[in-house]
Amino acid sequence: MLSIYNTLTKSKEVFKPLDGNKVRMYVCGMTVYDFCHIGHGRSMIAFDLVTRWLRHSGYDLTYVRNITDIDDKIINRARDNGESFDALTARMIDAMHEDEARLNILKPDLEPRATDHIAGMHAMIQTLIDKGFAYAPGNGDVYYRVGKFQGYGKLSRKKIEDLRIGARIEVDEAKQDPLDFVLWKGVKPGEPSWESPWGPGRPGWHIECSVMSTCCLGDTFDIHGGGNDLEFPHHENEIAQSEAATGQQYANAWMHCGMIRINGEKMSKSLGNYFTIRDVLAKYHPEVVRYLLVSSHYRSSINYSEDSLRESKGALERFYHALKGLPAVAAAGGEDYVQRFTDAMNDDFATPEACAVLFDLVREINRLRDSDIDAAAGLAARLRELGGLLGVLQLEADDFLRAGAEGKVDAAEVEALIAARLAARANKDWAESDRIRDQITAMGVVLEDGKGGTTWRLAD
Repeated sequence: MLSIYNTLTKSKEVFKPLDGNKVRMYVCGMTVYDFCHIGHGRSMIAFDLVTRWLRHSGYDLTYVRNITDIDDKIINRARDNGESFDALTARMIDAMHEDEARLNILKPDLEPRATDHIAGMHAMIQTLIDKGFAYAPGNGDVYYRVGKFQGYGKLSRKKIEDLRIGARIEVDEAKQDPLDFVLWKGVKPGEPSWESPWGPGRPGWHIECSVMSTCCLGDTFDIHGGGNDLEFPHHENEIAQSEAATGQQYANAWMHCGMIRINGEKMSKSLGNYFTIRDVLAKYHPEVVRYLLVSSHYRSSINYSEDSLRESKGALERFYHALKGLPAVAAAGGEDYVQRFTDAMNDDFATPEACAVLFDLVREINRLRDSDIDAAAGLAARLRELGGLLGVLQLEADDFLRAGAEGKVDAAEVEALIAARLAARANKDWAESDRIRDQITAMGVVLEDGKGGTTWRLAD
């Protein structure tokens, strides 16, 4: 039975879909003004993991992840680049999809873009005005009246009176209260805009997600997710405006993943301490990066470092060495490992414990491979099956172990030297065998002799 930690209640809860076996999940996606950094990859992979497990568990999931394709950062970057905002966002969306494909991230079922939902935003804003939860001061802006919503702060546990301490109204704002936030921004010179009942302008960030989520999934849905940096104010504001507009609970459960940290600080573009996904993938195999991000619990923070990536690479090498050389058969045996893996994943997606099960399975495969190759092969298929639920271990072992060899060694030359070495060994010419092995080692290649023959990989 699946349990999920609900940020709204601050407790683990048995997961019960609102509508039979159907699950509706909305996750806040990318603001597409630049290449995705590894912190974005953390969120994408966390909810990819949730998606895979929900579907494996038999749920009929609809997964929605939005794209924010209009905001201040996009406008400023497009202006700096001398291009239109939609040309910029089109390029960045294509790049995001390329990064996702390399990291083996499943596509969401729906990927709404903010600029396609302007009319829906107008409708929700007008509803909020009609109900007294929003006001238009006459300058082209529309603000949400935070003090009128009785449940404000229920997600983040923040109190309005505490938030008001030190809050202030900027000179160019027409707010009634410093906590009020913008729903519609009046047009400024040189900015893209859309016509509205309050004059030309563009939407505020928070209203975008409220409209896209409810448009795709209904007024109330099962899971709302995102990074824990979005808990306040973005998700708090989503709740306030959505529930005020619809009169219904917005999301039944809230899931927040932890951040990537470098030297104790959150990785972010605004701090300048970030690595793009493509920068990291230029140095490390995509599966190494993915394993780093799935092997930590989704709610925990990850301290990014070269050491952590090397540890991830080492873990995958252990898995693939266990798979190497065994015949391809159907998964068989290891039911106790499957149960332990299932129990871990059903406990709020406890991937560290799930990965520990994979290591135990590797030890059993290695124990059996010399005495019962059929049993070892069945367990190896089981290892691939469970790894697939994490989005890893789906490559041929040699393909992973030799990854990066292109341009560094001549594979044909290595294979020819291995054949020459085997011939020397067959003739009991041990000196020549050793000489060839030393030559191969000097090329940065590690040889591994086994019952199935000699294989090779690049040295670390």
